[in-house]
Amino acid sequence: MRNLDKTEMPFLAGTNDKGEPVFESLEVEFIANNPNHVRLMKSPLLTRNLAAGDILRAINPDTAEYELIKRSGNLSIRLFGRDDLGALEEVLSSKLEKLGGCLDLKNQRALVYTIHVSIGFQVIELALDDVCKDYPEVIWYYGNVYDPEDGATPLEWWTEFDAQG
Repeated sequence: MRNLDKTEMPFLAGTNDKGEPVFESLEVEFIANNPNHVRLMKSPLLTRNLAAGDILRAINPDTAEYELIKRSGNLSIRLFGRDDLGALEEVLSSKLEKLGGCLDLKNQRALVYTIHVSIGFQVIELALDDVCKDYPEVIWYYGNVYDPEDGATPLEWWTEFDAQG
C-alpha cells in the first residue's frame, strides 16, 4: 500500500554536457499543516544545497524547481570513488553513526550521509579524513555548505544553529 503522506519528486540536479537538465528523484513527505510544503527525507546525491529534513516549497513541478523554506540543520556529505565503496562504507558508517549521522544512499561508487551541523565541522572532517586516508581514490564533498553557483563561497546558514545549539 502506498503512503499518501510521502512521494518522490523530481529535483533539478544540474545540466549534462549538452546543456540539458538532469533530474534526481527524491523522497519527500508532505507537511500536515501546509500541503504546499514538503520535507526532504534523505540527503540527495546530485542536487546541491539540500539535506535531509529541509523544508521546501515546489515552485514549478514541471521544471523541478523548489524554494528552500527552512533548513533542518543537517549537513549532506557526498563521497565518490572509482571503485566499489563497500569496505569504506562499513568503516565510515560505524564512525559517523557514533556521531549521530546516518547513511542515506549507497551505490557502488557513491555514498551520501546526513549529520547535524551541531556535531561540528572539525569533528566531522576529522572522521572523514581519518577513514578516507586509506582510500586515496575517494573524494568527499559537503552537498549544502557552499554556494551551488560557484562551489566555493560558504553559505554560512549554520551560524543560526550555532546560536540555537
